[in-house]
Amino acid sequence: MSKSVRCTVENRQRVQRAARALRETAPTAVVETTPPVRSEYDAWTLDAVLRETEGVPPEVLRELALAGLMLQPTPAQNQHQHLVATA
Repeated sequence: MSKSVRCTVENRQRVQRAARALRETAPTAVVETTPPVRSEYDAWTLDAVLRETEGVPPEVLRELALAGLMLQPTPAQNQHQHLVATA
């Protein structure tokens, strides 16, 4: 297996692991993962909308850090916190 394929598989696994953790630890409205070919960031991407929160809660930041994901800037929304993280 080539290094680029291995990196892609590892990144996919990291994003999927973080998505599962967010579903279990935070009140989420939606959590999606996007492959690099469909992501505007050209990387495995986690896209989530958190309910009933202002800002990104510490437990969510912890899960993203444990997965080694990078939080991307996102515009504020009314009642929900939108976050995007990439591997």
